[in-house]
Amino acid sequence: MPYNNTIAVAMSGGVDSSAVAALLHAEGHELVGLTLQLWNQRRLAGREGMPESVQGRCCSIDDVYDARRVAEHLGIPYYLVNAQERFEAEVVRPFVDEYLAGRTPIPCTLCNNHLKFDQLLQTAQGIGADRIATGHYALNHFDETRGRWILSRPADRSKDQTYFLFGLTQTQLSRTLFPLGGMQKPAVRTMAADHGLELAQKPDSQEICFIPGGSYSQFLKAYLDEQGRELPDSSGDLVTAGGEVLGHHEGIHGFTVGQRKGLGISSPNPLYVLSIHPDSHAVQVGTDDQLLSQTLIADRLNWVSIPEPCEAIRVSIKIRHRHEPAPATLRVTGDDRVEAIFDEPQRAITPGQSAVFYRGDEVAGGGWIV
Repeated sequence: MPYNNTIAVAMSGGVDSSAVAALLHAEGHELVGLTLQLWNQRRLAGREGMPESVQGRCCSIDDVYDARRVAEHLGIPYYLVNAQERFEAEVVRPFVDEYLAGRTPIPCTLCNNHLKFDQLLQTAQGIGADRIATGHYALNHFDETRGRWILSRPADRSKDQTYFLFGLTQTQLSRTLFPLGGMQKPAVRTMAADHGLELAQKPDSQEICFIPGGSYSQFLKAYLDEQGRELPDSSGDLVTAGGEVLGHHEGIHGFTVGQRKGLGISSPNPLYVLSIHPDSHAVQVGTDDQLLSQTLIADRLNWVSIPEPCEAIRVSIKIRHRHEPAPATLRVTGDDRVEAIFDEPQRAITPGQSAVFYRGDEVAGGGWIV
């Protein structure tokens, strides 16, 4: 499919997306810089339990200023796109609902899969750009034999972001460029400096954009309070796998599978959260060995580099961003549902997290752990 020469660069204000803009500009492409304004960074600041400072988070107002400065330095048009209403509806509220239901969602995956790429591509098309380019560390190409776009792990495995991108459609992949997929992060910083970008050594943002301080439970309280809602009473018992009651907790929203600290009970041996039961409000705890499981079920699937398989296939599966893909046998068990059996038990398979299926370096597909 022929494309025009105009590319919209998703500019987050970080080193990676800025380097992408500089690289494509040097190659002679017509560029437009786009930044999505996703969340009012001052919105919950100072509420009970929430910090006043909002520094150091991705998509902050400082990042917007940095993105604009890079666009001015390169001499390219720049637009700030207000997507706050959609972000709240498609990312923040589902995040809150999932946590209140005893699951552990990944807002960055929700954002990429349901908002960022869709919104950026819509906006790009509206201003005459057929494609977008992002600073994600990933690779994509079209495989003529299979007739599909393939998403693959990048050269710099320490920066691999394919785990967050498993929901991209074939159409989205066909219109997206990942110029950093073949590069190492130190080389990207050097390239940014060579192009005269002052933010070449800017630290990577670590925190989720709408959760300052990293406290999910404090965010839930502050957000619900702002909405005029009370935190639901989900207090209950801390129990062993055998049903013995060890203590009481104030709400299932304060726990996630694999958690060790903050359980509120003492034990001669370390205890971890094994499972969360929203119906009974029970939080089951046990030893580290009891966290091991050999099976997972996932739904809400997206098949990327392969069509939905008709028979069992061999894959490697990531169950967390920093998890090394583990060998498993995967089979479709029903409409939009798969079961995976790992060769070796895996630690803390967590409902609400993503499971991404790899065949070699390629992303076969992925889904959400139930």
